[in-house]
Amino acid sequence: MAILESTIAPSSDAYKANRAGMLALISRMRSLEERTRAASAAAKDRFHKRGQLLPRERVALALDPGTPFIELSTLAGYMFDIPDPDKSVPGGGVVAGIGFVSGVRCMVSANDSGIDAGALQAYGLDKTLRVQELALENKLPYVQLVESAGANLLRYRVEDFVRGGNIFRNLARLSAAGLPVVTVTHGSSTAGGAYQTGLSDYIVMVRGRTRAFLAGPPLLKAATGEIATEEELGGAEMHTSISGLGDYLAEDDRDALRIARDIMANLEWDRPSPDQTSHRPPRYDPEELLGIMPMDHKRPVDMRQAIARFVDDSDFTEFGTDYGPATLCGHARIEGQAIGIITNNGPLDPDGANKATHFIQACCQSRTPLLYLNNTTGYMVGKAYEEAGMIKHGSKMIQAVTSASVPQITIYCGASFGAGNYGMCGRGFHPRFCFSWPNAKTAVMGGEQAAETMAIVTEAAAARRGRPIEQEKLDQMKAQIIGVFDGQMDVFSTSARVLDDGVIDPRDTRSILAEVLAICREAEARAPQRMQFSVARP
Repeated sequence: MAILESTIAPSSDAYKANRAGMLALISRMRSLEERTRAASAAAKDRFHKRGQLLPRERVALALDPGTPFIELSTLAGYMFDIPDPDKSVPGGGVVAGIGFVSGVRCMVSANDSGIDAGALQAYGLDKTLRVQELALENKLPYVQLVESAGANLLRYRVEDFVRGGNIFRNLARLSAAGLPVVTVTHGSSTAGGAYQTGLSDYIVMVRGRTRAFLAGPPLLKAATGEIATEEELGGAEMHTSISGLGDYLAEDDRDALRIARDIMANLEWDRPSPDQTSHRPPRYDPEELLGIMPMDHKRPVDMRQAIARFVDDSDFTEFGTDYGPATLCGHARIEGQAIGIITNNGPLDPDGANKATHFIQACCQSRTPLLYLNNTTGYMVGKAYEEAGMIKHGSKMIQAVTSASVPQITIYCGASFGAGNYGMCGRGFHPRFCFSWPNAKTAVMGGEQAAETMAIVTEAAAARRGRPIEQEKLDQMKAQIIGVFDGQMDVFSTSARVLDDGVIDPRDTRSILAEVLAICREAEARAPQRMQFSVARP
């Protein structure tokens, strides 16, 4: 055993400042999530008056009571719908996450029709595509609760229309991969969105509420002159008795969700069995994770102290301790599940990159999943490091990350700058899951470094032309650059752009990692022959 010793001092001013800063960020995140819930819940009277459940009520009834649910990308689209931090409603118009439906671990996605009738909000497309990607990668059945006004035509962008086709392609891919797509169409599913219903293996429709058609009455009349009611064109009774699109006719939302749960219950699908592996909790209080990470990414931190508060028994067997010591690698377990951890106590240097490459390859050999805890300002620069082969050794590390044959999980814990973001399996390298702590920063470099770099380039260009530098203009340029960089690097900006799968409270790290490791293990264990499930619709 290699038990980590605690070196933090909870009574110190630095710890208290870190803790206060982290709690403030968590509070901001939770208030934004609550704003989205409140905006949707404001439609409660309207929904209940017409006999419908709110979207989050539907999700709750679809899920098994008392089981874990990992909600994804709750900050998607923040500040992109309305550029006012006090009025923007994040979430992308979609409620999505991984949970259990009749004992089956599923991806559940629901249009948040309490907000703008379920029309896709800013970055809602990106969120939906990522959710589908996660379902495919992790071999999860896909349950979608549909009620959407489709695209907002007042915000039409041709690129969204073209890229939106990926939603339908992914539904076909899920079914072809043997992953059941179960759809409850609670309300409108129109135009291209009708294929969201049509490209499903099991379709539940609600009497008097479901509407599925390629052209609604206004467009139909405009295009052909034909006049028809919504019910005649695409009602639940028509589709379940005449067109054959619908498989099940439900009386209301509750009945529809009951049917969806029955469908999942009757599938021949492996149910995760309780993990009987014995394990011990961390020796130190996870609450102390609040005070470990400084709010200033320039301040050093020993990531062993974070690891000690979420791995089993605070037991961490370090790999290559004295070689490339700023790059920390080692083995641990989380609720009995083995994991290899790579993190940073400083920039990545040639020795650290070599060590990480070796460790990644060793974990692939033993089929051990990898966890990257991003806390680096990047790869080292300078004459000595270039001569030592920083590019070569950094490239080997990036190749190892790209070629890894085991699930890789990334958490942005501090800084993730420059090529260090790539070497530490940033979002662009398709980790199986990618989460952020509220204090994380992601950028090509710090704002001050970017501003100073451009100032040097500008001064050199002026000198070549023999022109004087106007210091006031130079200072304005530097301030503008710092503003641009600083305005995009925090998690409220990156998560809004769906550059992670969500921001998590550091205290939840252990429980979330335990769930995603179980998801990865189940996906890896699912035999290829089981992945032949596909329903051919008549």
